Amino acid sequence: MKEKLIDLFEYTHHFNKEMIKYISENKPKVDEKTISLINHILNAQQIWNSRILGENSFEVWQVNPFESLDEINQQNFLKSIDIIQKSDLDNRVEYQNSRGIKFENSIFEMLFHAVNHSTYHRGQINSLLKQNGIDPILTDYIFYKR
Repeated sequence: MKEKLIDLFEYTHHFNKEMIKYISENKPKVDEKTISLINHILNAQQIWNSRILGENSFEVWQVNPFESLDEINQQNFLKSIDIIQKSDLDNRVEYQNSRGIKFENSIFEMLFHAVNHSTYHRGQINSLLKQNGIDPILTDYIFYKR
């Protein structure tokens, strides 16, 4: 199971990096919502990692300097992989969501959510790119595996 989860994070890291690069190359045509969503993707992964590790986290919708996005993506990836390698994925972690409500989930559930969340929002970004006259990029998992 750990190998499969690592594969999903490699996929997520790869297409987050590609999306950051593509947004940068098309920045004059990109709207604020696109910038907000790419930040949100990275922030959310950092937040889930932090919840698992009991560390301080980003804000859900904070906008980071664009030139720092690649580094945030890289750090998120390394931290997620480290969590996978060193944790019992069935362990449950209690945390508070952004509204302060307490929940408890397994590490696996939290990490899988982070991957799924990223995929969902990259799809939204592709829709916004298309609306702004920019060809969307193929980010489906199967394209990554091919």
